[in-house]
Amino acid sequence: MATRKEIDGSAGVPQFYGKELRYQREKAGLTLEKLIEGSYYGITFLSEIEHGNRRIPLDLAKHADLVLGTDYFARSCDDVRKAKRGAHAPYFAGIVEAEKRARTINHWSNALFPGLLQTRAYAHAIIRSTHPLDTPEEAEAKVNARMQRASLFDDPKKPEYWAVLHESLVRHPPLLSPEEMAEQLEHIAALVRRNRIVTQILPWNGPTRAFTEMPLFFMNFDDEPPLVYTEGPYHGQTIDDPSTVTKYRKAYDRLRAAALPPEVSLELIEKAAEEYRHGPHRS
Repeated sequence: MATRKEIDGSAGVPQFYGKELRYQREKAGLTLEKLIEGSYYGITFLSEIEHGNRRIPLDLAKHADLVLGTDYFARSCDDVRKAKRGAHAPYFAGIVEAEKRARTINHWSNALFPGLLQTRAYAHAIIRSTHPLDTPEEAEAKVNARMQRASLFDDPKKPEYWAVLHESLVRHPPLLSPEEMAEQLEHIAALVRRNRIVTQILPWNGPTRAFTEMPLFFMNFDDEPPLVYTEGPYHGQTIDDPSTVTKYRKAYDRLRAAALPPEVSLELIEKAAEEYRHGPHRS
């Protein structure tokens, strides 16, 4: 028989919330299976919420209130989200947690290198540009939080990560010095060479459709519905409606089909990095 793991509700808001959820579930005489029944989520997902390791989505909080006859969990889940946010923007905090659980991550990036692939210099440049009034301490906290996300790639197998990048990101970077740009491209190439990620470059003359103007970030999971996320400099939107996610997924697949093959894309990235270090990009 598995040993029951106790929850320390004093460790933080998510743990307090999770402990209360388990208390109410057991008080009602329900198993994890029974409480999750009728939702889109799995048993493992619910167990992780009870232990304070995952935030609870609003739809699942409402489901728990309905089954348990309470009104607490939907009212309080926003407090849990804020408590787990850290240095990330409120609209992005849930995505940071979700990518730790993702089985696959797919990215289309048209204007900036994805956060998971950024070097420290690139992240600093973006934050200076988008948050010019940040103190040095605030900016550094944001950069550190972004760098910490890349620890996902320490796992040799999960998540599977595939990025389609517009050629303009490689050819005409506005943010970095040539040396820093070479470092950014070499960083991506090294991840590819480790077989940790797959990248494709969409050429300048690739298909142009409305969705190519917005970044897209897809995640699939083992025990929860897939989602797509898109954002601008100061806002983000998470989409989990199945039919809408499917439409965006098909759009992404068409972009990927129009992009250069992974092997050709890697050659292009490495050649561009060499040019930034030694060639025409240097002043």
